[in-house]
Amino acid sequence: MNEASGDLAISTRGLSKAFGKRRAVNSIDLAVPHGSVFGFLGPNGSGKTTTIRMLLGLAAPGSGEITLLGQSMPGAAARVLPRVGAMVEGPAFYPFLSGRANLLRFDAANRSTDPRTSRRRIDAALERVGLAKAAKLAVHAYSLGMKQRLGIANALSTERDLLILDEPTNGLDPQGTREVRNIIAGLAAEGRTIFVSSHLLSEIEQICTHVAVMSVGTLVAQGTLQELRASGSSRITVLTPDAAVALAVLESLGLEPRSDGPGSVGALYPEGSAAPEDIVAALVAARVRVRGFSSDRSSLEQRFVELTGEGFNLAQ
Repeated sequence: MNEASGDLAISTRGLSKAFGKRRAVNSIDLAVPHGSVFGFLGPNGSGKTTTIRMLLGLAAPGSGEITLLGQSMPGAAARVLPRVGAMVEGPAFYPFLSGRANLLRFDAANRSTDPRTSRRRIDAALERVGLAKAAKLAVHAYSLGMKQRLGIANALSTERDLLILDEPTNGLDPQGTREVRNIIAGLAAEGRTIFVSSHLLSEIEQICTHVAVMSVGTLVAQGTLQELRASGSSRITVLTPDAAVALAVLESLGLEPRSDGPGSVGALYPEGSAAPEDIVAALVAARVRVRGFSSDRSSLEQRFVELTGEGFNLAQ
């Protein structure tokens, strides 16, 4: 990803953070384009939340640079953060206050907001996330999905250019997940930049335009969703009774084949290898009887496993 810094809502350079001898975030360079829905993906414990806390000034970086909405952090925090809505490590509310009362209290504590407009703004945010009818209900009676939506409403209670959401669908049932996904899609359609941290591959695939993948504190991939899919390796499979000859032909073409069982030979197919039709032609020229030939690109799930060495949750 080579966007100029002016085209980025978030950028970091060499961002690092250590806790004792453990390096939680290791010199990462994030590039989040304006107007993107950016998926920050990785297994639990990969450094995602620590990175978000540094972006928002909740934790001091050990080293490196952070730019939010074109301004250097943390120096510009007083100017930048009122334009940033965030929900980090799940929403926390006063359980015996209503949803509206909670948001009014948070808004009153925000010195950048106008108290004269607080009720109008908060009611609009509650309507936006589908909680207008539950606004007077005590939060202890809210479901987990309703609490997540209330957290998003809090992030939307003033006009925001950038939303940073840490695991917004964590622990939700399928219905709650769909509700949050639809909210994010609606916000993205308005041109806001949305940075979504998640360990749920299926959610990232459905809502994001760009992705970064973390593994053990290190940024191992970054780009558009399409670029990440395209960067994975393909695999070819040849069905033939002449497996020994087919193995030799594929090796001569620079591949690393192996037998997949009687009558089947497979090989990884890196980008830049011979075209599939040329591989088939070489097999036929060597008198290999080809009963079947297929070329399949690895799935996004397989690509993430290649990058991190770990599996990803595919659903709630």
